[in-house]
Amino acid sequence: MDDKTKLTAKEKKLASIKKKEGKSLTAMATFVLGLLLGYFIWGSNPVPTQQAAPAPQVQAEPIDIPIEGFPSKGPENAPIVIVEFSDFGCSYCSKWHNETYDDLMAAYPDQIRFVYREVPFRAFPASEAAMCAREQGFFWEYHDRLFSYEYGLDDAAFVQYAEELSLDVDAFNTCMSEHRYEEDIQQSLEYATQQLNINSTPTFFINGNRFVGAQPLSNFIQVIEQELAKTN
Repeated sequence: MDDKTKLTAKEKKLASIKKKEGKSLTAMATFVLGLLLGYFIWGSNPVPTQQAAPAPQVQAEPIDIPIEGFPSKGPENAPIVIVEFSDFGCSYCSKWHNETYDDLMAAYPDQIRFVYREVPFRAFPASEAAMCAREQGFFWEYHDRLFSYEYGLDDAAFVQYAEELSLDVDAFNTCMSEHRYEEDIQQSLEYATQQLNINSTPTFFINGNRFVGAQPLSNFIQVIEQELAKTN
């Protein structure tokens, strides 16, 4: 075999090796591209922990949640009692109240007692402001202003909301400066986190059955209908 023939054999072998390496590099590049694409689609926009979840399974034993003394709407003898543990600093809580709450209450007139309890993970002072507004009979109106986020959730905003509702601003400011409801709110927070293991908001209890997340109206209706069927 002459040198030309030997050289050609070597070239063929090198060409074969380069071809295999090229395929490997192409496969690796495709893999890396896939990882990057996945990151930009999913990794950079993680699913929030408070996102709406599927309708929950009914607990074997409903939990008896204390409701007396807390802000509520609806008849005291309503067959459905919904207790919401919420936070004025929670965007999903705001979204639920602005998009679902009114429709839910309208769907079951005189059949729901709705109770609000504080779990201020993010906005403790806002809960204090709401309770100070409650002193003057404006809890729910003030609650709606807070969830509008029109002026934010700082001290100046709290006063602005109070002025818009024609509250006695001096009395409101005194209540806030004294932190009159700080202990009550802290107790509610500790009860929610330590005894009920609530770690996200909003968390609801429908006739004692846990229902987590800013879920759509249809999911609430499903659980409420199940509860109403038990009373028939």
